[in-house]
Amino acid sequence: MQKIALITGCSSGFGLLTVVDMAKAGFFVVATMRELSRRARLDQAVMEANLGARVELRRLDVTEFEALPAAVAEIVNTHGRIDVLVNNAGYALGGFAEDIQLEELRAQFDTNFFGQVALTRAVLPVMRKQRGTRPDAPGLAGHIIMVSSISGLTSNPVTSSYSASKHALEGWTESLRLETLGLGIKVAAVEPGAYDTDIWSKNVKIGKVALSAESPNQARARRFSNVVKNRLKKADAREVSQLITRIALDPNPNLRYLVGRDARLRYWSQRLLPWKFYEKQIIKYTQIDS
Repeated sequence: MQKIALITGCSSGFGLLTVVDMAKAGFFVVATMRELSRRARLDQAVMEANLGARVELRRLDVTEFEALPAAVAEIVNTHGRIDVLVNNAGYALGGFAEDIQLEELRAQFDTNFFGQVALTRAVLPVMRKQRGTRPDAPGLAGHIIMVSSISGLTSNPVTSSYSASKHALEGWTESLRLETLGLGIKVAAVEPGAYDTDIWSKNVKIGKVALSAESPNQARARRFSNVVKNRLKKADAREVSQLITRIALDPNPNLRYLVGRDARLRYWSQRLLPWKFYEKQIIKYTQIDS
């Protein structure tokens, strides 16, 4: 029986790579993105891997909350089921907390948190109904995989909005895991560090006043930006897509998966080092001292 995977945010980065890796692993992938005009890179990757028969592309904007149940129903009507949901759509909002406007923060949460929640809630009834229908895994109803971030566990300066949205996603995911484990729904969160994706370029948004003369933090923000561009080492993003695929194939995955050397370093440094020492090192590295 063909297993169906629904993946959001597939125009680039983790989403695009996960489409390819999961299709190679035998899934039929419903790949979605907000703007179909950005499909060229995915189309090219699917063609080069000769996976056209295993991938279907649809438009889906996770912030169009009221439209999501109908979108999920259409996928189920076409394919009969959804075995894996990969909530990958998201972006990073940069700027000192003092400079971020409330409407910018709300938009960050709409995509990174509320969009994931709304789509998950639309998929949950589908997974409930299909429990026990897979001969290879009788008690399994489905997998829900949240693409979170190390920033959902440890916060960086200048990305408070992004960190807050991912912290919220982490908390919601942990509760969802406990609530659905007895239903045969396996919930997991992937927490990457710095990887070479468009989140650092095309998918980054800067607060309206963050780098302007209006901001009292302009000079500090520019120094931080230079650190990210010139000093931050970004690993091969396929490491994350391959991990997501392994989770999707695992009938009993863990709750959390830290991935990336820098992610593990940040996580354990914050927990093992005295806070005052830790914060001095972060401020020194990011060059945001006054």
